[in-house]
Amino acid sequence: MNEFPKWKYALIAVLLVLGVIYALPNVFVPLPAVQVSANRGGNVDEALKERVLGVLQKNKFEFKSVDINGDRLLARLNDSETQGKAQSAISTELGDQYTVALNLASTVPSWLSAIGANAMPLGLDLQGGVHFLLEVDQKAALDKMQQRFRDDISTALRDAKIRYESVNATPTGIVVTLKSDEDRKTAGNIIAKQVNQPEKLGDQPPLELVDGTTTADSYALIAKVRDTTVEAQARSTIASNLTTLRNRVNQLGVSEPTIQQQGANRIVVELAGVHDTAEAKKILGATATLEYRAVDEVATGAAPFNQGAREIMKSGNAPPESRLYYMQNPGADGKPVPIILSKKVIATGAELADATAAPDPQNGLPAVSVRLNAKGGQKMLAFTQQAVGKRMGVVYIERIPQTQIVDGKEVRTFKETQEVISAATIQGVFGPRFQTTGLGSMKEAAELALLLRAGSLAAPVDIVQESQIGPSLGRDNIAKGVKAVLIGLTAVLIAALIYYHLFGLIADIGLVLNLILLVAVLSMFQATLTMPGIAGIVLTLGMAIDANVLICERIREELRNGSTPLASIKAGYEKAWATIFDANVTHLLASFGLFLFGSGPIKGFAVTLAIGILTSMFTSVTVTHAVVNLIHGGRKLKTLSV
Repeated sequence: MNEFPKWKYALIAVLLVLGVIYALPNVFVPLPAVQVSANRGGNVDEALKERVLGVLQKNKFEFKSVDINGDRLLARLNDSETQGKAQSAISTELGDQYTVALNLASTVPSWLSAIGANAMPLGLDLQGGVHFLLEVDQKAALDKMQQRFRDDISTALRDAKIRYESVNATPTGIVVTLKSDEDRKTAGNIIAKQVNQPEKLGDQPPLELVDGTTTADSYALIAKVRDTTVEAQARSTIASNLTTLRNRVNQLGVSEPTIQQQGANRIVVELAGVHDTAEAKKILGATATLEYRAVDEVATGAAPFNQGAREIMKSGNAPPESRLYYMQNPGADGKPVPIILSKKVIATGAELADATAAPDPQNGLPAVSVRLNAKGGQKMLAFTQQAVGKRMGVVYIERIPQTQIVDGKEVRTFKETQEVISAATIQGVFGPRFQTTGLGSMKEAAELALLLRAGSLAAPVDIVQESQIGPSLGRDNIAKGVKAVLIGLTAVLIAALIYYHLFGLIADIGLVLNLILLVAVLSMFQATLTMPGIAGIVLTLGMAIDANVLICERIREELRNGSTPLASIKAGYEKAWATIFDANVTHLLASFGLFLFGSGPIKGFAVTLAIGILTSMFTSVTVTHAVVNLIHGGRKLKTLSV
């Protein structure tokens, strides 16, 4: 009698039950939906729900339900065509205070969601959308950093009243030309103290100061940017551009965009549900900056009513040295809030080094901490010394590229928008570091800090590759993928059944359970399902039967050698294990290689393949052995159906 421990039966039963439960959500087809989330100044509440319901009923759109789920509202619709029309209508009604995005609403029962059982998210090739591969111009970022150091060095030397002939950024570094050796030594000390300070304690200074060429009437000091600084700058540039692009993509109304780094200087942007590549490229290629300007308190009037600004808004006559702007968020009455700012710029976004959201240490209220570079800090210090108790406005300026046809030719132009995102009171004199207060919540503070950091790209990006997948093609890909899996599975099941009879049927049971476990594991880890992933599943099903072929052939060989049926079963599983293990380890190494050195779809294929190999080893050996033992374990056999 073949002995099979009871604890193994229990383990198999538990794993198979969990596999069925966590694979089950993929049976429930998601519904097309429109997702509404609040921007600064908006709220997701019952009033918003009533507005959305009103839009759907007014336009006679058929829908399943409209529900509030946390900080977002989800309107479930009947089909994709209605989904697109509903998004456009709701977006027009709600305006800029809300982001209206296309989404897929889960139909998985709540009891499954409660235990973390969710369907696998669909990739771009199955859902449809646009794909961009962007390349970051790291040389431009390095030039920008050198220019910043050049400006900081010039400001520091000028404030210290050190005479110098020139400060130039060159390929070899920043060359400071001075009139004497003494000035060169003094300049080196000033630069070391005021400019060449590491960002973190224990780090190397960003610049390496060395003496340059000396002539009869000039002494050169060269500030070379260290290699470690260049590498850190490259990482920072990518991280900053990722943040900027995520911030910009929100304007496209994409519910779950994929924006991730690929390699050293490339960024992949995948926008599921977006099919207008022109609009996507316009947003991704937009440029933006920030300006700090003084509020004209006399012309504007007291906040928040800004009565003087409202009168100027009606007449259109602003003071000669000022200009009329509008706050980003409308007032309580839903109308734009005007504000008058000075035409003189205090500092710009080019001088912004960092911005972080944190509670004010004095009163715990939401605030944004801002850090300017040396040049911007000096200008801010000079301004605040004269402006304590007054307000300072932060103007967000965006230039969006547009293409127009003029006289049959394509002409590239820009549309510029300017709005005031903050107008806070100056509490005291400050320089490069200061706080912006008067914010409603920490969420608003975090969004403002993000806006400040992501106002403009840290380095230009070029679109080196783009592709588009329509929604109908995505649905067609799903249908073809499911068809491929079913055809592959059916072919293997029939072949095994014909060739190995009862043991072929047992192998088929293991193969089906392998598919269930594979889908369950992928769903538990929320792995995105793509066409390469489906290819990995099909390949896994074809490879999984190999183990059972080895076992069945070994059992046949033992029977030919005169062993009893039960002894043949035992020897078949024991002697085939070493070969099965070796073959699967080889396949695992190949999948790890694909994962380490591949990118995008290749990694998805590798992950699916690796998980499929592990589940197939379990089902092909352990599960089928348990089934064989249940059928033959307690019987006296004369022959085997193999």
